[in-house]
Amino acid sequence: MKFTEFHLEQSLISAIEKLGYSECTPIQGAAIPHILEGRDISGLAQTGTGKTAAFVIPLMDRILKGRLSTENLSDEEKQKHQLRSFADWKAQNFILILVPTRELAEQVYENIVKLSEFSGLRGVSVYGGTSYEKQKEAFKTGVEFVVATPGRLIDLYKEHVLDLKQVRAIVFDEADRMFDMGFKDDMKFILSRVPRERQFLVFSATLNFDVLNTAYQFGSEPIEIDLSRDQAKAENVKDQIFHVGHHEKPMYLLSLIKKLNPRQVIIFSNFKMNVERIASFLSRNNIPAMGISSLLTQAQRNRVIELFKAENEKNILVATDVAARGLDIKGVDLVINYELPNDAESYVHRIGRTGRAGAEGTAYSLVCDRDVESLTRIEDYLKHKIEMGWLDDQDMVREFQAFPSEDLSPGNSMEKPKAQGEHRGGHGRAQHGRPRGERSHAGGRSQGGRGPQGRHPRREGERSGERGGERPQHGDRRQGAKEAGQRGGQQFRDKERQHAKGGAPHAKSGHPHSKSAHHKGPHAKPAHAKRPHQGQAKPSHGGHAKPAPQKAGIGGKVAKFFKNLFGG
Repeated sequence: MKFTEFHLEQSLISAIEKLGYSECTPIQGAAIPHILEGRDISGLAQTGTGKTAAFVIPLMDRILKGRLSTENLSDEEKQKHQLRSFADWKAQNFILILVPTRELAEQVYENIVKLSEFSGLRGVSVYGGTSYEKQKEAFKTGVEFVVATPGRLIDLYKEHVLDLKQVRAIVFDEADRMFDMGFKDDMKFILSRVPRERQFLVFSATLNFDVLNTAYQFGSEPIEIDLSRDQAKAENVKDQIFHVGHHEKPMYLLSLIKKLNPRQVIIFSNFKMNVERIASFLSRNNIPAMGISSLLTQAQRNRVIELFKAENEKNILVATDVAARGLDIKGVDLVINYELPNDAESYVHRIGRTGRAGAEGTAYSLVCDRDVESLTRIEDYLKHKIEMGWLDDQDMVREFQAFPSEDLSPGNSMEKPKAQGEHRGGHGRAQHGRPRGERSHAGGRSQGGRGPQGRHPRREGERSGERGGERPQHGDRRQGAKEAGQRGGQQFRDKERQHAKGGAPHAKSGHPHSKSAHHKGPHAKPAHAKRPHQGQAKPSHGGHAKPAPQKAGIGGKVAKFFKNLFGG
């Protein structure tokens, strides 16, 4: 079916032809006639099949027809015109399109700008991380399309920048993703404040019943158009998995990229802290890469996207799922999942970044033992096993700069191979060239950081709560750190240090070169001074001996411990 068969306004047809489109995609051919007639739609189609144009084009046509005069039309023509247009369209009316991410907001906004080139329709993108003033200014001059993330839209509504009663149609783009991200209450808040007679459109590649129930709850009865019921992912995307060890993933990542030499690649990671590590690893191995995640400001994220779209050497993008939705870049010929996503729908959206608009695409996933459960969920969703890939030995890259060793990913405690110049060592042992307090490979910290039990060891020379007169061996720092760590919280340590600075006689070390002898100042007790034994008189501040109470058993030891801890 061709776009000309829908009898669209000429300015809209001119914009479509300039973009090089003539034939409709299946979702466009199925949805556009119903939207032109003002009906509610629930559109489900594979990613990359033109869902954005499927709702933007007919909504634009309805606005343009609503502005036309009907004075010279017959009654039959007026009735048909009224059916195909937003009747009595006013200057303050607008179409509201809600999206889950900033990237998707910009993507939809760019489509609106291109399609409205000859019609004069205007739009604005509204999302967090950018200035309020520019967005407020756009509403003052008037817009026909508002593309927004729910949070920033509600902020502007509460500041009376926009009036939700002026909404003539509302679109939920990637509605299931908005629900997954916790926007369900925000979406209900917005739906309860727009008019009931608005047109309601829902589009996604994966749609759940919760979204449809919300539509029914607010008076909508959408026509369901489901073009992905039999196949979850696009037919023109070839996906394979590679079963690898966890610390073999960097080697396989390099090998796949160098073997295929793709023009544009998107690499997905589950953890935002891993994004820069992967990008740095590739760049250090002469494969320029950029990272994008929520750790970047919006201006930085926009800059990265622009560089990725441009023709230059920076043709590899490392991203979290923030980029899995909304990136419509036709040149992406390879997607690599460094980790499999936790949910199957995200897998579909990730690999859908390649093979756009009917082109052929390839998607590879690196699967280790930690990805097995995710793989099971994905294959159950796809209703088939994913083909296994294989790299010949001659295709493997064996010599490369090591993957960054510091693993900051939440929930990811992988073990890395040692890089040159690093020392694995035991708990709390320092590594060559690493600053104090930085985590070692074995999971402990170097001196000055946390001990193996996760508590801060005291400085050498501080008392470590001897039981029965036993003391830690000064030559064994690990044992001293362990005993010190077992003694408890930061409040007790602060109290001890406070008494130590004031001359309290609790810092003890029999070693003449201990830290206490050098750092505790003139008030520190000499190393050879003996501590009063249990039952021996202890001098008070007034100089009189005060007999210590006789305690026996574990109770006496506990009482003695706390008495010594708090300085008397």
